[in-house]
Amino acid sequence: MPDNSLQTINIENKILVIRGQQVMLDRDLAELYGVETKVLNQAVKRNIERFPERFMFRLNENEFHFLRSQIVTSKTETRGGRQYLPYAFSEQGCAMLSAVLKSETAIQVSIKIMDAFVAMRHFLQNNAQIFAELKSVRQHQIETDVHLNETNLRIDELFDRMDKYAIDDTQGIFFQGQIFDAYAKFESFLQSATKEIVLIDNYVDLSVLQRLTKKQPGVNVTIYTQHTNRLNTQDVNAFNAQYPTLTVRQTTTMHDRFLIIDNTILYHIGASLKDLGKKCFAFEILDSSLITAIMGNL
Repeated sequence: MPDNSLQTINIENKILVIRGQQVMLDRDLAELYGVETKVLNQAVKRNIERFPERFMFRLNENEFHFLRSQIVTSKTETRGGRQYLPYAFSEQGCAMLSAVLKSETAIQVSIKIMDAFVAMRHFLQNNAQIFAELKSVRQHQIETDVHLNETNLRIDELFDRMDKYAIDDTQGIFFQGQIFDAYAKFESFLQSATKEIVLIDNYVDLSVLQRLTKKQPGVNVTIYTQHTNRLNTQDVNAFNAQYPTLTVRQTTTMHDRFLIIDNTILYHIGASLKDLGKKCFAFEILDSSLITAIMGNL
């Protein structure tokens, strides 16, 4: 191959990175040297002692199929004409080829190939920061995609839970450990109120007030409890500063827990709101006609 024909070939484009090192495939080298691929490989086999593994190695199936998906292969290869996996030659291996092939063309080609390897090294070194930034961007994109997938799964889970916590249920049971499920259910009850919430619970503490913050704005809350010392005046004032209006009253006449929504829906609750899900308990909707009787006994 005359030297002037080499000018039309971009050797740098034929340098690949496989197993962490820059290499060239036997078919591309054969094209540059002006011989058939099998002729080049036969010459290598006759001088195999000159080509240790760091000079030359054969691609495995995964590497070969990956390359076929990334680059355009010849019709002969894609139709099964090539019956073996290609060899890859490192820079040292490419240099050794000129000594094996022993021709004027081989010497000229070897010089061009060595220049191409040097040029590629300089290119990689000069653009190392850019490649690092691109890798960082790619990694960030992967992490973003993973985050979006996780977010989509959580949104789907949220909609499933919203269906699960629908307030249409007239009764239900929660087992020990279902703390999140229990609180989510009762928060949906609180959010359904448009005017007033009445909670009758002998053991109300600050955690219950935190749940009551889920109510709709403008909905008044009245708590009837036996142990008023669990909530001090400062707690009530702090709540009212953001979520008015809360009133706490003492009663000693009730044992069970009740939740009254807008004076029309009466829930009987088997556990104090501060202990939901800690042990097995149930809830049910009672006849609304009982609301008057309950309120009259407070």
